[in-house]
Amino acid sequence: MAAPIPLRRSLLVRLLAASCLIAACAIAATAWLTTSTTSQALARKQGQTLAADADILTQLSGYAATHTDWSGIGPLLQQLASGSGMRITLVGSDGTRIASSSTSTAGLPTMAMAGVDPLHFDTYTEPGAQRPGIDPRLVGPYRLTAEESEQQRSTADRRVTCLANRGVRAKAVKLPSGRYTVTSSDREALMLGYCGMFDEGDATAGEQPPLDELTSATAACLERAGVHVPPYLTVTAQFALMGADLRQPDQLATQGDQCLMQARRAQLQPYAAPAAQLYVDTGAPDGWRFEMTADNYAKVAWTATLVLLVTLAVSALVGRRLVRPLRALIHTAGQDPDDFALAPVTTRDETGYLAVAFNHLTERRRQTDEQRKAMVADIAHELRTPLTNIRGWLEVTRDGLVEPTPELIGSLHDEALVLQRVIEDLQDLASADAGTLRLHPAPLDTGDLLRQVTAAHRAEATANGLDISLDATPHLDLVADSDRLRQVLGNLVSNAVRHTPPGGHITLACRGDRDTVEITVVDTGTGIDPDDLVHVFDRFWRAEKSRSRRTGGSGLGLAIARQLVHAHGGTIDAASTLGEGTTMTLRLPRHSGQAPGGLV
Repeated sequence: MAAPIPLRRSLLVRLLAASCLIAACAIAATAWLTTSTTSQALARKQGQTLAADADILTQLSGYAATHTDWSGIGPLLQQLASGSGMRITLVGSDGTRIASSSTSTAGLPTMAMAGVDPLHFDTYTEPGAQRPGIDPRLVGPYRLTAEESEQQRSTADRRVTCLANRGVRAKAVKLPSGRYTVTSSDREALMLGYCGMFDEGDATAGEQPPLDELTSATAACLERAGVHVPPYLTVTAQFALMGADLRQPDQLATQGDQCLMQARRAQLQPYAAPAAQLYVDTGAPDGWRFEMTADNYAKVAWTATLVLLVTLAVSALVGRRLVRPLRALIHTAGQDPDDFALAPVTTRDETGYLAVAFNHLTERRRQTDEQRKAMVADIAHELRTPLTNIRGWLEVTRDGLVEPTPELIGSLHDEALVLQRVIEDLQDLASADAGTLRLHPAPLDTGDLLRQVTAAHRAEATANGLDISLDATPHLDLVADSDRLRQVLGNLVSNAVRHTPPGGHITLACRGDRDTVEITVVDTGTGIDPDDLVHVFDRFWRAEKSRSRRTGGSGLGLAIARQLVHAHGGTIDAASTLGEGTTMTLRLPRHSGQAPGGLV
């Protein structure tokens, strides 16, 4: 029985310690995150984040674009402050307060959130952004009358219908001035002027006087800048500068846009409220900071304690579930090795996989033990028969019952050869298993090797009424141990001779490519049953259990052949059809990595 695991090394204790450490880090991180998040939220409420207060800026810019002063801004400030919970203050360009949503005397933030000036900033076209330019809501003298706006709507609807008939999807959009414009994703159709789109920029009767005034102011600006002004220069209802001087087009285009914008601002200035600075804050003193009270500290402490307790409980529960199968595995491993006990598999996690691997190892150990016992019995049987024969004949010869004739001595010699063959086979197998079997690879011609094996067994084949032939590719080089390969091929040919009836045929052949040599031994013998084919390379296995040990061999030849082929880095396979014959196939690498005299 294994010694008990020290408490400090216990998986359960380490799991609990790791869980506590994780919980402590999580609590500390949460507290830090909460504090920093709160501070950021307060900073945002102080007006340091523009995006969150974009709606306030948009509405105030809209008010400035539609009023000439800030005298009536109070109700709107109160409404915006009520919805946002912030203090909103407007300060003029000279530093005086214009209006505030609160009567608090607390100081303002050090920096303004934004400037409110519809003549220079557009917060209407793109929500949430403050773009350079004039706010479209600043209409001034260009606001259409109700009758003109209705005429614009009717014209825009006709154009939308006309474009729809041409397969162009469009819609009419009302502008702050009361004009209507047609928009479509198919800008090419609009540029081609379908359905009178080129006339969309025509001014109404009410727009023409301020446009003429704007054109004159733009022309005067260009003359002051030294730019030649063509007599046909005009400004459209869409505030685009039309007309160009072919002698200086670039200068007119550049300076013209600047002069047009300058003239528009001068024209619209009387219709807009003065520029102001917007301050948004909580109304708290400048020195105010977030601080934890005693109650907050108590809440954090109780929360941390609760989290630790829950973590310990969950970790203990999970840890016990993890440790239980490990203890079962330890108990199974501590039982008698001869019982081959299997561990229970109760989970499908890593512990379960460990139990499955342990059971596989136990099963392989049981099979190895059974093979060992069977091998010992087979070896005893193999040695008992010739030793019994030798002892029996020697005893009767000693007692004078049989004369020591040459035939008797030859029989005893054959029995001794059987013993020697079995012992040599066992020695080869033991050397291969122990990794001490030496190979001496060297370049050789595969065809010459097959010719030697064929010549060595031709007399035996002829005596049994068999025909043996060779089919070898010439000049097929191979790096291998020629003695060991002759041993392998000799074993295969001997088996073929023993199990092929008279009149049969045995063929040795070899083929190869750049990397591999394939050697086959084909006979027309009795064949092997498919159920027995998987066992032909097992040690001491015989398909015919009743045949003579002397004629049937020791049952180790094919096992040794497989070991020797594997030692060369190759493979050996058997294919057979009962009653038709058997084919043994060797596949060997042409260039072995084994050094001369190396161990297998």
